[in-house]
Amino acid sequence: MFGVHRRDGVLAAVILLGCVVLNDRVYGSPGPLILQAALTAPLVWRRHAPFTVFCVVAGVALVQWFADVQTLADVALPVALYTVAARSTWRYALAAGVVLEAGVLLAAARWAAPADRFLNSAAFLTAVVVAVAVTGVNTRIRQERAVRLEHERDQRERLAVAEERGRIAREMHDIVTHNLSVMVALADAAVFAQRYSPERAEGAMRQISGTGRQALTDMRRSLGVLRADEPDASRHPAPGLSQLEPLAARTRAAGLSVRLSLEGDVSAVPAAAQLTVYRLVQEALTNTFKHTPSGTRAAVRVRCAGDAVTVEVVDDGPAARVPGPSDGHGLMGMRERAAAYGGTLEAGPRDGGGWRVATRLTLTTAGTTGPGRTTAGTTGPAVNTAGVTGGLGMTSTAGPGLDRAGATGGLDAPGVAGLDLGVAAGKGAV
Repeated sequence: MFGVHRRDGVLAAVILLGCVVLNDRVYGSPGPLILQAALTAPLVWRRHAPFTVFCVVAGVALVQWFADVQTLADVALPVALYTVAARSTWRYALAAGVVLEAGVLLAAARWAAPADRFLNSAAFLTAVVVAVAVTGVNTRIRQERAVRLEHERDQRERLAVAEERGRIAREMHDIVTHNLSVMVALADAAVFAQRYSPERAEGAMRQISGTGRQALTDMRRSLGVLRADEPDASRHPAPGLSQLEPLAARTRAAGLSVRLSLEGDVSAVPAAAQLTVYRLVQEALTNTFKHTPSGTRAAVRVRCAGDAVTVEVVDDGPAARVPGPSDGHGLMGMRERAAAYGGTLEAGPRDGGGWRVATRLTLTTAGTTGPGRTTAGTTGPAVNTAGVTGGLGMTSTAGPGLDRAGATGGLDAPGVAGLDLGVAAGKGAV
């Protein structure tokens, strides 16, 4: 039947059977069976309609009082009161308690006539009513608290899922935007060079292939955490400070002259902070690559000092940038990454021309500041990576022709450096 709980049916049957068996021993007569059944039977629906069941039981008890019949089935009254207190609002619980207390006084006045017995009986039964009501209210409070905690847990899980989605979206934006920009520029350069220098076009295509593989590796690593059986997540560690030089080399291959300075003790920087620094530098170089003309030079300075990492990326391109439709998301992602470590991103034109992106990340674990060091350049003429001093005061010691038109230093594929016209032609596409 609708609203009937099996345990409530068992409870009503046990109370009725106990009253029939024990009523004769306590009161000297078995009592009317129909009255006892009327008191206990409504308990079957006590979970479905607590206050209604209490009112029915109280009404039957009032009939019992008028009939001057004593029965142990009156235990159904505190059971019904407990159910109201545990499953209804405090107003219903208070009303039920007042009604039952009035019944207690009436019962004590009729069946405990001497003054001493009346006071003792009334005090005892009142204590029972209060205890039952308080127990029911406490049960309801615990149930409500359990429901609230479960709701808060579900909400925290939803927030965690949303945060993880945002993190993956930032990762995908940085990976796809940077690598596709480089690949498009190299592809345009290869198309142009294949007519005049097939070997240089071949080198550009090899560079495109390497950049594409790197992008796929980063994407598998970022998305691999969503699958427990994805081996790439553990096989390819997250990019860190050690990957900044390969990042600079790929950007040079696409035609942007990049100078890198890495100072301090890298080993003291946590892996998560290293990934943040890598993505900040990657996004900053991508924006420089997309929105500056050929011949622009960029300087990257990363300084690991104790409990903080300072990141600065500057270029000597025009200060006035024409942002693309996705640049707002890129800057937003950079600010979110910096804010995760207590940093504020500074992005805007700098005095004397060019653009500057800078932030300072506070680390949770203190690092040991090591001696200032320089990062060795890649193959080709030596690149002075220690010469970045906050601005673009760069001495051109990076080898011949190290500009946006053709980066001769740090290229894996020889001959790609000469694709100056092709890269310049590909700027419009990027």
